[in-house]
Amino acid sequence: MSSTPVSELISALACGAVGIVDLTQPLTESTPTIQLPSPFANTPGLTREAISHYDDRGPAWAWYTLTLGEHVGTHVDAPIHWVTGRDGLDIGSVTADTLVGPACVIDKTAETEAANGDYLLTVADLQAWEDAHGRIPDGGWVLLRTGWSSRAHDQDEFLNVGEHGPRTPGPDVEASRWLAGERGIAGFGTETVGIDAGCAGGMEPPFPLHNFLLGAGRLGLTQLANLERLPATGALLVVAPLRLVGGTGSPSRVYAFVPGESS
Repeated sequence: MSSTPVSELISALACGAVGIVDLTQPLTESTPTIQLPSPFANTPGLTREAISHYDDRGPAWAWYTLTLGEHVGTHVDAPIHWVTGRDGLDIGSVTADTLVGPACVIDKTAETEAANGDYLLTVADLQAWEDAHGRIPDGGWVLLRTGWSSRAHDQDEFLNVGEHGPRTPGPDVEASRWLAGERGIAGFGTETVGIDAGCAGGMEPPFPLHNFLLGAGRLGLTQLANLERLPATGALLVVAPLRLVGGTGSPSRVYAFVPGESS
């Protein structure tokens, strides 16, 4: 049988030359959710109600009704999630090839720790990463590693709301503009509750990455885990949202193919 790229991948997975890293946070009733100030409406977290559980309602099976927002846990933001992208794609219309692409991991863990969450990614950071690793490819996913996933078990630590509002890392205005306009990326991912920094509501424009990135038809990806197990380059990201017609986003299973590791 002749070798093909797919058969080579299957063989590499079988022998451990390529592994799979799960980048998804567990989704439970205690998963942290974003908290918007009054008068804005907030998303519900996960709740579930049994339809049957090996009982008179269904003696041989168990299943549940789930209630949760589209933007809970590890999830994708579709362009129509933001007003600037309102005429763009819903999550059910995003093509499968957009959801698979090379991962570009920018590690700002030390800077985020030093700033206690106030760190902002800059254009200089992005250009320095390219100087070291090469140009961010078209169709690639830029993933900001900050160590914030270690807080994902606790709502207060994860949202990190202080006297002046949330303090979580993310890109500044010019980096947001650069990501949306200077490179043909599929999307941007982060370990935090949203793709923008916690202080982004006070920027001009407010929430610039939502504004520019989703307005340009790109995707956002949030609440990632295990980014420390990905190389700066060389991993293949796979994002698997629901194909929800009209959806502004979707909880997703996200994983990466990496050289020589599995989870």
